[in-house]
Order: sequence, then C-alpha cells, then structure tokens
Amino acid sequence: MPYSNFTRIEELREQFGLIVTSAAPLYPEITEIAVPSLLADILKENIPLALNINTEKARSELIIAPVLVEVRRLLDRKISRFSGVDFNVDDSQNLTGYCDFLRSYSPDQVFLTAPVACIVEAKNENIRSAYPQCIAEMVAAQRFNMSKGNPVPWILGVVTTGSNWKFLHLEHQTVSVDFDEYLISQIGKILAIFIESINTIGRATVGDSVL
Repeated sequence: MPYSNFTRIEELREQFGLIVTSAAPLYPEITEIAVPSLLADILKENIPLALNINTEKARSELIIAPVLVEVRRLLDRKISRFSGVDFNVDDSQNLTGYCDFLRSYSPDQVFLTAPVACIVEAKNENIRSAYPQCIAEMVAAQRFNMSKGNPVPWILGVVTTGSNWKFLHLEHQTVSVDFDEYLISQIGKILAIFIESINTIGRATVGDSVL
C-alpha cells in the first residue's frame, strides 16, 4: 500500500500507537537567516510561474526543489537529498511507496543511507490532507534508521505547497505538528528551521553540527 493511502490521523494512532498533537509553535525563538542572492533570484523568477501553472509538479520543481538544494548547499553538502525515490520499509505495515523528497544525514548522493533525517511531502493545495501521508513516511524513516542501527532522536517532517510550509516532529511515539505555518515570503525563517533542525539531529547523531 503506498503512503498516500494513509488518509486519517486516527488510523495512524491505532496502527502505530502514535500520539499526535498540535498545541504550540515548534520554533518560537528561531531567527531567520539572510537569503542567499542566488536563491532569491531563482524564487523571484520561479514563484509567479509556479503559482500560475498551479500544479503540484510545477510547485515542486520551481519552488520546493530550489529551496531544498539551497539547504544542502548551506549545510556544506554534507547531507544528501533524494526526490521521487522508492522507500519500501515494511510491507507488513504498509510502509511502502515513494517519497517526494528525502534527506539523509550522509553525504552519499548515490545510495540512500541511514539515517534519514527529514521527509518533505509536496502538495498542490490542502496541507492538512497530507499530514497522514507525511506522518506515515516519518514512521517509515524512524524504522528504517533503527533497522540499519543508526537511529536519530527525532524525524523532521514537512508538508508544503511551495507557497505554504508546515513542519512536524516525530520523537519516539509522539508527532508534534507546528502550530505555525510559514509562507514562502518567510524563506529566511524556513531556511533557518531546516538548518537548525538538521544540525540538532546531527549533533545528537555524530556529536557535531555540519554548519
């Protein structure tokens, strides 16, 4: 069963014993970073085009992908980025299918290597409807890391339309959905959240940050 078949939060609670909450901002103190000029120029050109085409593919290619490439560059290319890859983790639990974007805390850009630190799910419009799919992919990432003997303290999940960004955490059995939602006009803060989150995972995993 592909991850997209997960459509109800209650189903995830029952199947995986999850606690799902959304009561507070996850990044209340984070400070935005300066947006690199190259990314700013790309987004200035691409955002109107993507929003006028208004398909999931256009938003993914023209907005989301450039942002994620920039995150990798800001992290000195010490993390890997995969898109549209099969991520078949546990057939018995229906944790199979492909993910829009995966980030691994490994520089290996040829083979997907544990630990997977971040899942990004692209949607054309309704962010809330994508929460179950993203959470299922986060659970799969958590189990993938454990099966490879390389767990991380928590998994970062992102659901985005390109113009709107929502962040989630999975730690043990608890999923926290950020109370705040960020617009692409807040790209400096979106970048800062990625950098801080992945660095935090890295410090817990390998004892140091990559930036």
